[in-house]
Amino acid sequence: MEIKKNPKADLNKDSGLFFVIGLTLVLFITWMALEHKTYPKENLAVAAMNVSDELKEEVPITETIKTPPPPPPPSAPEVIEIVEDAAEIEETIIESTEISQETVIKDVVEVDDVAVEEVEEEISVPFAVIENVPIYPGCEGAKNNDERKACFQQKMQQHIVKEFHYPDLAVELNIQGKVYVQFAIDSKGKITDIRTRGPDKNLEREAARIIALLPQMTPGTQRGMAVKVPYSIPVSFKLE
Repeated sequence: MEIKKNPKADLNKDSGLFFVIGLTLVLFITWMALEHKTYPKENLAVAAMNVSDELKEEVPITETIKTPPPPPPPSAPEVIEIVEDAAEIEETIIESTEISQETVIKDVVEVDDVAVEEVEEEISVPFAVIENVPIYPGCEGAKNNDERKACFQQKMQQHIVKEFHYPDLAVELNIQGKVYVQFAIDSKGKITDIRTRGPDKNLEREAARIIALLPQMTPGTQRGMAVKVPYSIPVSFKLE
């Protein structure tokens, strides 16, 4: 006897559909599991401040200070007495010191009464071209201008050697050099206008001191008139 199957009882008929539905459900559940997020719970403390609606403030009771009214002004006397001045006061009249067009100048100074003092400008002639050079004390016996020049220069050298003193600070600092000194012998034979130029201020001061000690000389003359004669000389400072 052969066993016959009912075509409606075939279990493999819808197996593909069930497989697809099952696979879809598995994928959906997996996706939901992956997309699910969790957040940590924070303990939040909520503080509340109770404010009463009505604020009661105690106002201190103050007393009103009553000030008395000012006294009434004094009333005018019924009878007004007129008192005569005991002495008349003289008013001091202050006159203006400004000069107006109506002011008359009494003291008129004439131009002839003003003494004009004429200031003679001192003529300066170089030492090399002057007719008669200044005469150094001791050079009076020179016969001509050339001999007076030579004597003048010799006396200058002797004076520098005699009065020369090397500054102590320059010695300690080992400062050496040459100081150029310019001065003038005025129309009265005095030494003026001393100027120095050198490598150090100490050396310049020493050179100026030496020149300031020069004696008064007989002034140089040009065309018979005493003139100012400028002169320059170098002073050497050298340590041995």
